[in-house]
Amino acid sequence: MTRKHLAKNRTRRSHKPPAATPASATRGRLRIIGGEFRRRLLPVINHPGLRPTPDRVRETLFNWLGTSAPGARVLDLFAGTGALGLEALSRGATQTLLVESDVKVANALMSNLATLGIAKQRADVINTDALSFLAGPPQTFDMVFLDPPFRQGLAASCCLALANDWLADEAWIYVETESDLLLDTPNDWTLHRETQAGDSHGRLYRRY
Repeated sequence: MTRKHLAKNRTRRSHKPPAATPASATRGRLRIIGGEFRRRLLPVINHPGLRPTPDRVRETLFNWLGTSAPGARVLDLFAGTGALGLEALSRGATQTLLVESDVKVANALMSNLATLGIAKQRADVINTDALSFLAGPPQTFDMVFLDPPFRQGLAASCCLALANDWLADEAWIYVETESDLLLDTPNDWTLHRETQAGDSHGRLYRRY
């Protein structure tokens, strides 16, 4: 998950394939832990605050989700490395949208999708900020990952925006925030599980 400072301007998307990321520009690797691409390693670019969601956190989350990923339409807001969205794809998600405002990070995501051989119809990267995306025409998703930068008020704003016809009945919503945040969520979201590690508090909700 990322602790990044996100630019708020919309950047025009290029239809050209992104160039391969030079080894000198990387700072680590993302390991997919389950499903079709299990154990595949993908580069993580050297970018301030960018880091993959730890394996332990992803394993816990997807254990909570059980068999919900196969066939799901997934939205990964503030995608960063795409660790959660790519994990969902590996575990059988039908379609995933990864929303990332930083153009370099978005290009790295597109490069990793190409490395995995994932077609655009199954996964796409939207180079814009999350609130601008959610201000557009709603689409219906079965699973949403929301991990905004801490202490910017973005979690509450995004939760409110998601309530405007973005969620399928019984959709899953995973929200990660600073541990001291009292998060207000829509009335039809029920807290399913939660976990805390250091300054990070993860909550998994189900919409009923």
